Amino acid sequence: MAVTLEEAPWLGWILVKALMRFAFMVANNLVAISSYICYVIILQPLRLLDSKRFWYIEGIMYKWLLGMVASWGWYAGYTVMEWGDDIKAVSQDEAVMLVNHQATGDVCTLMMCLQDKGLVVAQMMWLMDHIFKYTNFGIVSLIHGDFFIRQGKSHRDQQLLLLKKHLEENYRNRDRKWIVLFPEGGFLRKRRETSQAFAKKNNLPFLTHVTLPRIGATNIILSALVARQENGSPAGGDAKELKSKSKGLQWMIDTTIAYPKAEPIDIQTWILGYRKPTVTHVHYRIFPIKDVPLETDGLADWLYQRFVEKEALLSHFYETGAFPPPKGHKEAVSREMTLSNMWIFLIQSFAFLSGYMWYNIIQYFYHCLF
Repeated sequence: MAVTLEEAPWLGWILVKALMRFAFMVANNLVAISSYICYVIILQPLRLLDSKRFWYIEGIMYKWLLGMVASWGWYAGYTVMEWGDDIKAVSQDEAVMLVNHQATGDVCTLMMCLQDKGLVVAQMMWLMDHIFKYTNFGIVSLIHGDFFIRQGKSHRDQQLLLLKKHLEENYRNRDRKWIVLFPEGGFLRKRRETSQAFAKKNNLPFLTHVTLPRIGATNIILSALVARQENGSPAGGDAKELKSKSKGLQWMIDTTIAYPKAEPIDIQTWILGYRKPTVTHVHYRIFPIKDVPLETDGLADWLYQRFVEKEALLSHFYETGAFPPPKGHKEAVSREMTLSNMWIFLIQSFAFLSGYMWYNIIQYFYHCLF
C-alpha cells in the first residue's frame, strides 16, 4: 500500500517511537532481569534459613518485573476495563484462573490487570507453553517456579506427570496462591479448525470465538491441590491442626479476554507500541471450588459449559462493545483498571539503580581477580 505525503510524517514518528521503545525495553530487561538474578543468588543463605521469607522477597521482585512489562503497554495507551465479579475479594485465597487464549498479548494483559490485586502476582504460578522458556523472561519464570508445558499428543501424558510432580514440589513450598491456566492449549487462530472438527465428530458445542478446552492440566491441578474432606474437616488432620494447614484451592475464576473488533494484541505490539491506543476488556466470574466436579467426566462437562458461556460473552461483546449484565441485573458495570505512575517510576528507578550497583560490584571483583 502506497504511503501518501500526508501520512509520511506520522509513519516516520511511529517508526522512531517503536525504535526508542525497543531500545528502552532491551535496557530495561538487561538491568531488571540481571539484578533479579543477582539478588536471588545473594539471598540463597536466607533460603536455607527461612524459606518462606525468601520466597516472599522473590515474589515481590517478580511482581515488580511483571509490573515493568505491564508499564510498556500502559504508556502505549493499552489499558484494561474489567467486568463481572470483583476478584480482589478472593485475592488472599487459593484460586485457578481459566483464561481464553488469543495471542501473546493475553499474558501481558493479565500482567497488567492483576497488578492492583494485592500479592496475587507475587504468589502466582503460570502454566505456559515451553517456548517461553527460551525468551528473555524464561530464566525468571524458571526461578519463580512457573511450569512450561510442551504441547502435542506425544508429550501429553509425560507432561501431565511432570506437572503433578511440579505442583507437589513447588506450589505450597513456595507459598503460591493462584495458578494461571489457558485450557485451550494454544492460540485461537491455530486451534479453531481442529477444535471445530473435534466438536463435530463428538457431538460437542461448535465454537467460533473460543475453542474446546483440554481437561488434563485442570484435572491434575484439582487432584493435587483441592483439600479433600473427611467428616466435615480436611483429610489428614484434626481440628487443632486446621489453622496450620492450607485450605486448598477455594475458587475457580473464569476469565474471558476480549479485544475490540476481535483484533488481539501480540507481544510485538505491546513492546513497540505501533498500534493506536486500545482498551482490552476482561470479564471475571468466580465459582466456589465445591461447585466444580472433581471426577473427569463431570469436570469435562463443567469446563465445556464454561467455554460455551465464554462464546456467548464474546459474541455479545463483539456485537455491542460491552459484556452482558449478570442475571438479575439490567446493566453490566465495568471498572477501569489503572496503574500508578509513581509506583512505575519507583520500580523502574530501583531496577536501573540496582543494575548500576551490580555492574560496579561485578566490575570491582573482576579487577580484584584479574
